Amino acid sequence: MKNGYAGLTKTPKIMSEAIKTTPSKPISTKIVSNTPKRLRLRIASPHRQAEEMQRLAKALKAHPNIENVRMNIDRGSITIHHDGNDGSLENVLGTLKDIGIIFADIAGGRSEAAAAVSNTVVDLNKRVHKATNGTIDLRMLFPLGLATLSLRQLLTRGLQLEFIPWYVLAWYAFDSFIKLNVNGTSQSQSTQE
Repeated sequence: MKNGYAGLTKTPKIMSEAIKTTPSKPISTKIVSNTPKRLRLRIASPHRQAEEMQRLAKALKAHPNIENVRMNIDRGSITIHHDGNDGSLENVLGTLKDIGIIFADIAGGRSEAAAAVSNTVVDLNKRVHKATNGTIDLRMLFPLGLATLSLRQLLTRGLQLEFIPWYVLAWYAFDSFIKLNVNGTSQSQSTQE
């Protein structure tokens, strides 16, 4: 097998041009589904830019065994329909490796559900940050919400200890503010991007 093609001695011209533009950094990908004549991949979050995914789709469409390529940039999904002949899947996988795709755990050790929740919170934080012109983000709103609850608890119930006391909520407000803002210098830079 040469360049991911069984029985072919030369790579098609379009394919060789796509391989020339292979990024120096590998693109982490996970196989989500592999059924006859169909392969679905999920691209890692850092590589879900429209230009990069379109470059990948263009390189894949140039492959002789691939009939159709569909992509969903928001989800990082690429669906490849291949002819299903003997060896076509191996050729497609070889081409994926040629254009810089590696198969790895793209969730970074977390479950996909945990990664999805984390990505949702980060996205919400970016939206709040953008909507307030950078004045407030979730790292400020969450502790402020807890502080408000603690003040409400103090005013309505007094110093009762049988429920969640006001000072526990006040401590959580202070503690979460410190944890979210002292170690969050890299987070504030990511929200500004």
